[in-house]
Amino acid sequence: MGSEHLEEHNLCPDVDAYLRRIDYRGDLRPTKQVLDQLHLAHVTHIPFENLDVVLKRPILLDLGTLQAKLVTAGRGGYCFEQNGLFSAILREIGFKVTNLSARVHFRSTHIRPRTHRTSLVEVSGERLLADVGFGATGLFMPVPMDGEQVSRQYAWSYRVIEREGLRILQTVLAGEWSDLYSFSLDPQLEADYEMANYYVSTYPESPFVKALTVQKSTTEARHTLRGTEYTLDLGSHLIQQQLSDVTNLGAFIASTFGVELPEGYRFELDEAGVQVRPSGEN
Repeated sequence: MGSEHLEEHNLCPDVDAYLRRIDYRGDLRPTKQVLDQLHLAHVTHIPFENLDVVLKRPILLDLGTLQAKLVTAGRGGYCFEQNGLFSAILREIGFKVTNLSARVHFRSTHIRPRTHRTSLVEVSGERLLADVGFGATGLFMPVPMDGEQVSRQYAWSYRVIEREGLRILQTVLAGEWSDLYSFSLDPQLEADYEMANYYVSTYPESPFVKALTVQKSTTEARHTLRGTEYTLDLGSHLIQQQLSDVTNLGAFIASTFGVELPEGYRFELDEAGVQVRPSGEN
């Protein structure tokens, strides 16, 4: 699908349906306060998950598919889906949004390609990093792009610093500032995300292909399931649990994260980790 076709599909998001999905009933003027509230509502209502990747279903980025999945079906998604939908909603409301790409450093010991979608939003002369698609380590609300200002967001802190010509989003982990991802301010088109999206959803060594991932944030706690490892982040400390019974994994994901496995599938555990298989397959 070409960029022109994608741009056409990104012109008319269903704002009313989206607002119902994130339970937002406030003002819709393009102000900093509204941006903060929309961002927070999105992060705390739409989970981060890669079920479709594990199911080997294609991840489509046209607006119709994003709305059908994240809004109508009550599902979640990862950065290309989450920030794709959010940026379309912001533009429809009247915000000035620039698409950006980032290189993730979190949980990585080697250099990764730029495979994270994020956004620059300009409000009343201020440039802000908005990102609803980084999962349970990401932002609750946008942070200032300039000045290296610390943004305290409930039990977590963030800042954007400059290093070697790049901006870097950081958070405090184990008492120290740690890099989450780095990015330039070069604008990206919708078509620029197609290759990166295909790579992270199909490449065998991609973290999203290798492991089931489901995450949900509230202002009090952040829940993460990766494979069979469940982590509860309370800000002050982590609680970790290894889940041993995958037969109840679907119920656990539904109750903890608000995401239900599509009908006709079941979870299994093998040497490669958690697998999702059709119910009739041995």
